[in-house]
Amino acid sequence: MYANFIKSEFKKYMRDPLMGFMMFYPIIFGLIGRYFLPWIAESSGFDIDVYADLIVVILTLLTPQIYGALIGFSILDDRDDNILTSIRVTPLNIHQFLSFRLAIVLILSFIACSYVMYFSNIGSFNNIQIISIAFLASLSAPMTGLFINCLSKNKIEGFAAMKGAGSVIIFPIISLFFIDKRELFFSFVPSFYPAKAISSIIKGESILLLSYNQYYFIGLLYVLILNFVSYRLFLQRTKM
Repeated sequence: MYANFIKSEFKKYMRDPLMGFMMFYPIIFGLIGRYFLPWIAESSGFDIDVYADLIVVILTLLTPQIYGALIGFSILDDRDDNILTSIRVTPLNIHQFLSFRLAIVLILSFIACSYVMYFSNIGSFNNIQIISIAFLASLSAPMTGLFINCLSKNKIEGFAAMKGAGSVIIFPIISLFFIDKRELFFSFVPSFYPAKAISSIIKGESILLLSYNQYYFIGLLYVLILNFVSYRLFLQRTKM
């Protein structure tokens, strides 16, 4: 049953040209980091090392936003087709149905974030750091998809919600320019924590306000809470 479910889910992604493109979009991010930016640096004298944390943060944190939008639109399709209502008469209850789909997008986002960090080859990250940061960053994908559905009733509203959700990435980017208490003004955004964890590895922990472990574990707890809240809100809004 689950194998058929995964197959049908990927067919749904590939049926829509936009969703199919979004699924493979992170491949472009890796190519940009690996080839395009070094070419720019070589031809213009741009120093990648000076802005390494900024570049890695942008390339990495855009990835869960994309996959969050992907699952958000997929669930919106299901709502339009009344699949969430029909699922009640199947052996698979609504919590299993949603959890399985959110797990799929979490895994896809994790693989994509790991690929972007590893393949772009910017900054000195070991494998454990790549895996841990990719996991923390990818936890934003299910939450983003659920919030899009909390704010939307159809795909048109979903696009507007996606743009709003995507715009919050500017806050962790701005936070990279602060290394004192002022950075905490941007800590309400869950992607602030993986962004700062990345920066602490590249710049060094002694420069920033908190250590890598503090950024990581506070962020992990925070994003888990937000995922739970977004799930409950989604169930309330859709009256599941």
